Amino acid sequence: MELQNIKRVYLIGIGGIGMSGLARYFHHLGCIVCGYDKTSTELTTELHNEGIQIIFDDNAEWIPMSFRQPDEGTLIIFTPAIPKDSQVLNFFKDRGFELFKRSQVLGLISKGKFTVAIAGTHGKTTTSTMVAHILKDSGVDCSAFLGGIASNYNSNVLYGKNDIVVVEADEYDRSFLTLYPNIAVITSMDADHLDIYGDHAHLTDSFKMFASQIKEGGVLIHKQGLPLETGYTYSIKEAADATATNIRIENGSFYFDFKNADADIKDIQLGIPGFHNVENATAAIEATLRLGVSADDVKSALASFRGVHRRFEYIVKNDSHIYIDDYAHHPEELRAAITSVKKLYPNKKLVTIFQPHLFTRTRDFVDGFAEVLDMTDELILLDIYPARELPIEGVDSNMILSRMKLANKQILSKQEAIKAIKNEQPELLLTVGAGDIDQLVEPLKNALTNV
Repeated sequence: MELQNIKRVYLIGIGGIGMSGLARYFHHLGCIVCGYDKTSTELTTELHNEGIQIIFDDNAEWIPMSFRQPDEGTLIIFTPAIPKDSQVLNFFKDRGFELFKRSQVLGLISKGKFTVAIAGTHGKTTTSTMVAHILKDSGVDCSAFLGGIASNYNSNVLYGKNDIVVVEADEYDRSFLTLYPNIAVITSMDADHLDIYGDHAHLTDSFKMFASQIKEGGVLIHKQGLPLETGYTYSIKEAADATATNIRIENGSFYFDFKNADADIKDIQLGIPGFHNVENATAAIEATLRLGVSADDVKSALASFRGVHRRFEYIVKNDSHIYIDDYAHHPEELRAAITSVKKLYPNKKLVTIFQPHLFTRTRDFVDGFAEVLDMTDELILLDIYPARELPIEGVDSNMILSRMKLANKQILSKQEAIKAIKNEQPELLLTVGAGDIDQLVEPLKNALTNV
């Protein structure tokens, strides 16, 4: 499949954050773009309003006539999350279309371009968005495919006028092995996706393979302490090639100093909170300095960075209530979110609502979830969001709750959780999870502000 020949694009699972980015990209290029998804969301509504046709009925009869015969101008993209018995999926298979995963298409797009790929079991979305924002804000420019909605641009895809492309490299299903970057950043390699990899060792091997695919003359940047033998390291806690030091909170904002062999940047203000985001920024600075961004432009860009939708995002911030929403769904991500919230607001009682994501992840990390959630002051636990999985006998939210030492904890439905927050009116609220917990954001905001 040659990129320049593509005239029509159909995306099966178009509503996903990565798939919708590709839909926008090809629509921007002037292609006819259509797609299917099982559920209408705010994101699919935005795509529809941008001129992209979407169906929500898994019925092949709704597929447009222009997509009914394979040819070199038609590209079909699918997400592995689509059930194998999907009518739309099997229509294209039965007609002899070649189907591409999102990662393969990103490989096609980035081929021949200067590629900055950010990988990691957590931290990759914010870090890749920071890199893209620094390049945009400084005037160096880039295109970008992001795993979240960048608040500065209200989009998950950015269009540039040069050949630099920033790509969030996803380790799920070994997708990132379609990429051959000039600069690769690896933020973390914690055990995750064990339903795919089987064990942590195989996940580690996959990251090492990704690192080995850097183009000749390219650069690997990775967090200090990861089991990687080459590359430049960064850290906010220990000696490394690039470090953030003097980290402090002033008037609710995080400040830090950055230093590597060539640069010493003082008093950087970060536009979003969180120690984990200082770490992400350290990686982003190291990457963008190598692309010719000046120290002053780095400082200016990070001060104006507004973050990513659902990444430590302030929903309510007034004298009565603080409500933060975050995508955290792994124990280490939860630890980073809860630690930062409690550091920012040490004198407020923290109420956390958490929705576990996947039965396998809950089973594999149940002790880690219990330990980290014990850090909060009050916990409301929702049922597990299954995503692509069928239930596993004996695996449910009570599996986490029963291992916790925290006294103030309970399992509630979504509606019960909204009612509990409306009644309690907590000063400090955190919602965390990667499932459909985002559907609670507006009702919880209303519960706190419409009293």
